[in-house]
Amino acid sequence: MLIRKNKHSEPLESEVTDHQVYLNRRQFLNTSATIATATMLPMGLAVAGKEAEPTFTDLVKSDFAAGEEPSTFEAITTYNNFYEFGTSKSSPAVLATEFPDKSQPWKVTIDGECDKPGDYHYDDLIRPFTMEERIYRLRCVEGWSMVIPWVGFSLADLIKRAQPNSRAKYVEFTTLYDPEQMPGQHRKVLDWPYTEGLRMDEAMNPLTLLAVGIYGQELLGQNGAPIRLVVPWKYGFKSIKSIVRIRFVEQLPTSSWMKSGPREYGFYSNVNPEVDHPRWSQSRERRIGEFLKRKTLMFNGYEEQVAHMYSDMDLKKNF
Repeated sequence: MLIRKNKHSEPLESEVTDHQVYLNRRQFLNTSATIATATMLPMGLAVAGKEAEPTFTDLVKSDFAAGEEPSTFEAITTYNNFYEFGTSKSSPAVLATEFPDKSQPWKVTIDGECDKPGDYHYDDLIRPFTMEERIYRLRCVEGWSMVIPWVGFSLADLIKRAQPNSRAKYVEFTTLYDPEQMPGQHRKVLDWPYTEGLRMDEAMNPLTLLAVGIYGQELLGQNGAPIRLVVPWKYGFKSIKSIVRIRFVEQLPTSSWMKSGPREYGFYSNVNPEVDHPRWSQSRERRIGEFLKRKTLMFNGYEEQVAHMYSDMDLKKNF
């Protein structure tokens, strides 16, 4: 009998199983290590995705909306891909309850090919911008999706503030590297720190969001606190979490998943039902909370807003 061993870059059982089936089978926190961790958590923390009072008031209701019922707060905050806190879907909700460390002010460095580089503390970074609520789909490469009411502001507004020069063709993003806060970084699952990138026109598209909240409250650690990217027409791993650096570059940046599996994860990572992952089909998806699968939409349903950016490209070759 042949026993097939998973490579680090391959998904675990929890990554390809429907959320409800997964919860029932595993009872969510069924390993002794996870239970031990959970019992040490302070009372009231959101291991189970407990919704709190809204943090953001006077939000602008954006015209950008999926037109669908949002996924529950519990689903959004307990079923997460965030390898910095472990490869299981349940690990981030357990291990990120104290993240980020509030005693260390969060800072984002903006540099590279721009006229106004600088180091910005979180509050100073977001203060000039109007917070909007945008209900976007999030489609993940393993075949599941959610609809999330994000709170944030347009990445284009921040880019204009930084004033990139003519050599800036791409925007590169970097996640915090801190294994003490992010225990998953002790494992060489990926080449840390996590990096991602967008072409400049993608970054400037009105749909592209820097998110700082969900359901009217600040992001929790498992969702990429305190600031993350949301690119709704691309697979979820493009929407990098817990950003500490935004750099304008001339050459196409190599993202973490491109390094890990170049045959499986391309730079563009647009949701395209006609391009299968080498190990599974992408033509259908299961919305978290639903039993039946649905047809995957081109560009995750945002074809009208973004297709023009790729009109001269072979999207099977440039996957």
